[in-house]
Amino acid sequence: MTTQFKGPTGWAIPIWLVPALAASTMLSQFLRTSNGVIAPELMADLAISPERLGVANGAFFIALAIMQVPVGMLIDRLGPRRTVFWLTWIAVAGCGLHAVAEDGTQLIAARFLLGIGCGGNFMAAVVLYSRWHAPEHLTQRLSVMFAMSQGGTLLAATPLALSSDAFGWRTTFVGVAIVTALIGIGYFLGVRDHPDSTDKQAKPEPIRKVIGGLADVIRSPGLAPIFAMHLIAYASMLTVLGLWAAPYLHDVHGMDSVARGNVMFVMAAAQVFGVLAYGRLEPILGSKKRTVITGGLGTVLVMAILALWPSPPLWAAAGLLVLHCLIASYGIIIVAQGRGLFSDHLAGRGVTTVNLAQVTGCFVLPIMTGALIGAFPEINGQVPESAYRATFACIGICVVLGLVAYTKSPKT
Repeated sequence: MTTQFKGPTGWAIPIWLVPALAASTMLSQFLRTSNGVIAPELMADLAISPERLGVANGAFFIALAIMQVPVGMLIDRLGPRRTVFWLTWIAVAGCGLHAVAEDGTQLIAARFLLGIGCGGNFMAAVVLYSRWHAPEHLTQRLSVMFAMSQGGTLLAATPLALSSDAFGWRTTFVGVAIVTALIGIGYFLGVRDHPDSTDKQAKPEPIRKVIGGLADVIRSPGLAPIFAMHLIAYASMLTVLGLWAAPYLHDVHGMDSVARGNVMFVMAAAQVFGVLAYGRLEPILGSKKRTVITGGLGTVLVMAILALWPSPPLWAAAGLLVLHCLIASYGIIIVAQGRGLFSDHLAGRGVTTVNLAQVTGCFVLPIMTGALIGAFPEINGQVPESAYRATFACIGICVVLGLVAYTKSPKT
């Protein structure tokens, strides 16, 4: 079934396509940030250190990174619909293990399964949107879809904190497992792989050509600088929002779980507005490259203030964290820029190769910052402010390095 509206390519858009993609990407956003607001409770209940928590958070993205190449091949060979549907059941298993985890090792295993299960959600959406929308409209359409996906980040803030307080984080994750299963079923019923709505499959490429296409993707001119920037762009935001903002607000400013959740809810909302704003900002600034550099420099500035300002008042600290999420939401521009490098028959392998940079950064940076924070001795059982300031400085330096490499990217 389709709407009465035509996409810019002239194809009628299936009525359930956008809701199914929104639910799938919201789920991925929720799961990747769900440890943030309950981080202190996880560390206490499972008796794990900040380093161990950083590894657990990074395990999600290690799995995502491992899955990008095979997911790209599966999307091009089998289609986004079947690929995402079957992976979703691995996410269900991950939610179940998260709910019953008894130590850090089991939490890491749960997060790894969740990363595998969410391995195709976003890139499948990018491929599908690129089939229904003309290239000149892709950035704005993707920004709307990605903004909708941030509903998952909002749910991982105050709502997750309230549910955890009321029912416990274990029971909450049982409920998340049920919702995940329902989203997988809805995805299979609502998504179609092709704009003609028949969902018929082209003859699959032989494995030799699939692998050869991947080699063509890797050799694509302009890939390296985009890859370098994507390595840190989203990771710089997610490492703060999804991992260290809640412990920082707890250890430095004494906030309880619901208060932390409220701040993180506003941070997540700021990210939604940021994604939408960057979709509109690109035409004003005149190029994707200029837009990304603007966002990167803004991120560096905010991280520098947090790193250099000792004992800021709560309103200022919270405001800077919110501003960080607003400014650091330019990753969608890099995704659209990367998609433009590849022809249609390489779309799955192309966007997942670009996304490999993002997910690699999202497991390396949490582990790196977890080790950095763990290097500071605790004071009265809490991480000192100096550890968090060092972490903000580390994130800012990483963004600077990404920007230096990105200056060599093509101006598009």
